[in-house]
Amino acid sequence: MGRKSRSWAALLVAVTALGVTTLPADAAPVAAVQSTACPTGWGSLAKTRTAGTTTPVTNVRTGRHACYDRMVIDIPGASRSHLGYSVRYVSHLYQDGSGRLIPVGGGAVLEVRVTAPSYDPDTGAPTYPAKPGRSLPGVDLTGYRTFRDTRFAGSFEGDTQLGLGVRARLPFRVLLVDGHVIVDVAHNWTGAR
Repeated sequence: MGRKSRSWAALLVAVTALGVTTLPADAAPVAAVQSTACPTGWGSLAKTRTAGTTTPVTNVRTGRHACYDRMVIDIPGASRSHLGYSVRYVSHLYQDGSGRLIPVGGGAVLEVRVTAPSYDPDTGAPTYPAKPGRSLPGVDLTGYRTFRDTRFAGSFEGDTQLGLGVRARLPFRVLLVDGHVIVDVAHNWTGAR
């Protein structure tokens, strides 16, 4: 083996021993990928949108995500432009119309109102099988980091009222897409996963 070959071989052994590798120029540093922060700039103040629909609520479901827990209110057939809501932290959840206190578990309570009935406006027949004061049907919050409880308050004068118990007063956002009102509540204020 020539002198140049031995030099290259020695360099290759040294680089391999040090564990140095080359990365493509567009590769993200490992530290940046591991420390990706979650969005938390949503705040915890009330969020509202004035609009309304007579298209009824048919379901409420929840999901777990890396940075937040999500509640989705399904209003199939309602366009985004006709969906309205009011979401805010309250000290207690009181049912519209009767003023009845509805206990909601958790360290904080979000009152979620959508301006859509949970009954057929023509017949009055329920379109969502929830009962006032009870947990939302089909919603299991086992393993959620933020959500603790859900309650159906009722549907009064075209508005559907829900209670969402969360671990603490945390930042939240409300999103609209055709047929859905979405409420995301962050896992924490810092954005850490």
